[in-house]
Amino acid sequence: MRSHVVTGGGGGVGQAIVERLLAVGDAVVILDRPLDDDEPDDVPAVAEIKPGRELWMAGDATDPETCERAALLAETLAPLGGWVNCAAIFDDRFLHEDERTALGIIGVNLALATAGCAAAVSAFRAAGTGGSIVNVSSHQAQRPVPGALPYAVAKAALEGLTRAVAVDYGLDGIRCNAVALGSIVTPRFDEGQRPELDRVHALGRVGTPQEAAEVIAFLLGPASSLVTGAVIPVDGGRSILGIDPESHRPIS
Repeated sequence: MRSHVVTGGGGGVGQAIVERLLAVGDAVVILDRPLDDDEPDDVPAVAEIKPGRELWMAGDATDPETCERAALLAETLAPLGGWVNCAAIFDDRFLHEDERTALGIIGVNLALATAGCAAAVSAFRAAGTGGSIVNVSSHQAQRPVPGALPYAVAKAALEGLTRAVAVDYGLDGIRCNAVALGSIVTPRFDEGQRPELDRVHALGRVGTPQEAAEVIAFLLGPASSLVTGAVIPVDGGRSILGIDPESHRPIS
């Protein structure tokens, strides 16, 4: 049994990752913001607690000391084998309206990944065992959606961070990869937009959190032992499909 830390593991893709890791017998520390009566209704409760294998740690995942404590907590359950940086904030801004706020949002999203990577690297090196880090990116790192500049820029930086961590710590047995997600059905998903979003994916549909979790679990496990510094699209082909008014579907 190994342990993992999953930031943003309280809902959506993060929760699916937690459930997938628990299903194979691993232990998980969920690092997420606290859930209380002031939270919006679309924030779900944490997955079913499995005694001894799942622990909730409420805290700020941009804080290095908080991330270090999460790593130590995970090691009380089992040797730390993986870290997933899934936490993110979504706040669309235009530069001409509020450049300072846009820059702040970029900084917070990037800090959510750098703090997690730093804590994981330190823990893996101290143990001398190596380990796997997975950063959750987005198709927007390559093809931004209008109005989502802070998120797109942060995810592009996160992919650069992924490659740099892989290069710097590969000789320590540490792997670092990213998954670039397309549209995923989470509590934030707008069902009213589904037909249009389905259309911009080559598979003709949006994804599920469980589909994303399967690829992340693969990158955390030994079957991907030669994979590092990679950014793997898990997007149903959204990043490769060019919608064009003159395009035609193949005739059957």
